[in-house]
Amino acid sequence: MLEFRYDTQLLIEGNGLDEDIINEYILDNFKGDSLLVVGDDELIKIHFHTNEPWKLLEYCSTLGEIYDIVVEDMDRQSRGLKG
Repeated sequence: MLEFRYDTQLLIEGNGLDEDIINEYILDNFKGDSLLVVGDDELIKIHFHTNEPWKLLEYCSTLGEIYDIVVEDMDRQSRGLKG
């Protein structure tokens, strides 16, 4: 069994986005691993493994418009099922 079940990915479009601040906030406030926060002040890509993807999505929605949201169940995938 995986410690963090959901592979969560999304894009944030906004103004004045700071990947370092977003990265630090996620690390300080959410349980998970494999965090990737990349982009510039108008577009950020997030990749994060967590058990509570809805909390990450809620936070990201406060930063700008979120889209291209993908939440995959890695436990199901490891059993050969659709994630």
